[in-house]
Amino acid sequence: MTSDQPLVKEIHVAVAVIIRDGQVLIARRPDHLHQGGLLEFPGGKVEPGESVQAALVREIAEETGLKVPEASLVPLIGIRHDYGDKRVFLDVWATRAAEGEPEGCEGQPVKWLSPDRLRDQDFPVANRPIIRALRLPGQLAVTGTAASADETIERLRSGLADAPQSLVVLRAPALSGPDYRQLVAAAMPVCEAAGAGLIVHGSPEVFHSTSGACGLHLPWREAAKLKERPIPADAWLGVSCHDAAEIDHAVSIGADYVTLGPVKPTRSHPGEPVMGWEAFGTLVSGAPVPVFGLGGLTLADLPEARKRGGQGVAGISFWWSEN
Repeated sequence: MTSDQPLVKEIHVAVAVIIRDGQVLIARRPDHLHQGGLLEFPGGKVEPGESVQAALVREIAEETGLKVPEASLVPLIGIRHDYGDKRVFLDVWATRAAEGEPEGCEGQPVKWLSPDRLRDQDFPVANRPIIRALRLPGQLAVTGTAASADETIERLRSGLADAPQSLVVLRAPALSGPDYRQLVAAAMPVCEAAGAGLIVHGSPEVFHSTSGACGLHLPWREAAKLKERPIPADAWLGVSCHDAAEIDHAVSIGADYVTLGPVKPTRSHPGEPVMGWEAFGTLVSGAPVPVFGLGGLTLADLPEARKRGGQGVAGISFWWSEN
């Protein structure tokens, strides 16, 4: 950058996702403001010397009249976005403990909406990963090994009965294309009966050659080949990542979420280097999409993953019987 080019200062914005009875509080931006007329989550600039939690408590009170205990705020996602005329860092935190009834204290309309009614086009572009984070679960179930396709289906049925999941990645790398498509066809009614969405695993062709899947999870080797999003916007697109460069590429092709690891040692890859929680948190802080920790994790690791800014944990062991 040459000396005559002005530096664009990044604006630190605290954003609140206020959840009550399965709905989130949404406001409409005044027409005269930047991105006016669009919907937004409550929040505002973090003042110099102010913590993001203190900023949220202050902004929520000023904008909506709600009282939020600072200790109830938990990190949801961090998003950096360059609008061209301004650059922002959205520091997004969630609370389920807001007290009182909301009102638009600055004249803005406010309302409660369920996450499935939040549409990308109604929000500023930088807000859209927040919608993804709200719709995704805290745990992403991945199928494990089985001796046969029939056994995979039986373990899938048993696993969903014992530990209900909202999303399941059907991973079976040993199966060929036709065999995997048959497995998808058999797994679909099992997932539907359990209220779980089925995400297929593999190349874009896998998604396009099957019907009924709610998304596609790309192994890194498949994601690396792509230059644009390979599936429609209304389906989930996930990518397996291991470092910052891979996350950046996943974002560039329109990924809705990524898995990141290995965070801890795994039985399937003994001796493989792991990143640990500190490195995981550092990588998450630079990712503008929800990130699931992967590798040796159980549901007991969910609080740590969220503390580090992750969406949650992905894996096999917390729901799939390997016996």
